[in-house]
Amino acid sequence: MPTLSLDFLHRLDVLERLDLLLLAGRAAFLIFSFVLAAVAFTRWRRAAQRETASAAAQAAQILERLTAIEATLASHERRSAGLAEQMDRRLSTGATTSGANYRIAIRLARGGAAREELMSGCGLTIQEADLVARLHGPPQRSARREPAAA
Repeated sequence: MPTLSLDFLHRLDVLERLDLLLLAGRAAFLIFSFVLAAVAFTRWRRAAQRETASAAAQAAQILERLTAIEATLASHERRSAGLAEQMDRRLSTGATTSGANYRIAIRLARGGAAREELMSGCGLTIQEADLVARLHGPPQRSARREPAAA
């Protein structure tokens, strides 16, 4: 029977070594898993930070563009308001002084004023100045000459 007990002790020793070996394998597997999880988490966090930085940069660029658009829009609104005000002034003053402008233009045309003088002095358009000069200006000499009789 002593051989049985030696064999048993030997098997028990092998089982203890195997148990120790399995315990070391589990510990190594756990350490490897924790390292792998830490690496994966670190990469995920860095990728999230890059995406956040990219989104922040895009948001800043969009805000810059919106600010530029708002400035342009405000400029156009001011310009439009100025043009509307100018048109209102021209319409209100044009309705009351247009008759006086035409009377002055007729008087100047009778005195022999040129088309440009009528336009600048009375605020007439080219067509209006031409018409006033033709109707009220001094008669122009005909450029045609009658052919000499041969």
